[in-house]
Parts: sequence; structure tokens; C-alpha cells
Amino acid sequence: MHYLEAGKYTSLSGEINSLYHEAAVKMGISDSVMNILYVIYEKGDSCLQSEISKLSGISRQTINSSVKKLEKDEILYLKQGQGRNTIVCLTEKGLKFCEDKIKPLFEIENKIWNEWTADEQRQYLLLTEKYRDALKKYMTLFLL
Repeated sequence: MHYLEAGKYTSLSGEINSLYHEAAVKMGISDSVMNILYVIYEKGDSCLQSEISKLSGISRQTINSSVKKLEKDEILYLKQGQGRNTIVCLTEKGLKFCEDKIKPLFEIENKIWNEWTADEQRQYLLLTEKYRDALKKYMTLFLL
């Protein structure tokens, strides 16, 4: 990839992240809280805390501090799962917040997705997976 092309990717990625950040600001929450609620809402109304980290890419430490704040705000609560697993659950207040604030993000993303042809959807997923796999490979070598 030429630097100009890499710069375009960086620019597009930054613009997309900025749009999600603006959404979080409009909701009055941090980016990490928005991502945590997004994952939980996507899963229904609860999910494993470890799954939030895996699906969002947010560090466990950030998740723990955000979850504590959300517990204090009565948006979610924790319950013990099997073994050492902790389940993060939305309260009624949290579910209402997600219906009002997070659900519209799903609707926007689905609208965009449904505007694409099936071939465009497959191509996007294929290229995104290819990029992720190559990034993993080269980052592993870089971090040795």
C-alpha cells in the first residue's frame, strides 16, 4: 500500500470513529460506555463480561470501571455465571436507555447494510477479515 492510500484508509477510519464518538457525546456517555451497551443490547439484555471485551476490543480494566459506573447509575447489574464468569445484565432503566439511544444505531447500520447488494456485503466482510488477519500476522511479528 502506498502512503497516500494508507492515509486515505486512516482518514476514513478516523471519520467513522468520529461519527460514533459524536453519537456517544449526543447520548451523554463515553465511547466505551456506548460500546459496552451496544454489545449487551446486541446480545439481548445480558452477556458475559468477557464477551464484551472480546466483541468490543475494550480492555478489561476499562470495562470494569465503566460497569461500576453503570451499576451506580442503575443501568445494569452483575450476576454470577458459571465458574468465574460474570454476567452483565441491563436493568429496566438500562433497557429503556438502550431502546432510546442504542437501538437507533442498529437501525442506521442495518439501513446502510441493506442498501448494499449481497455481493457488496460479502466483499466488505471478506476484505475486512483479510485485513484483520494480515494485521494480526504482522502485529505478532512486530511485537516479538
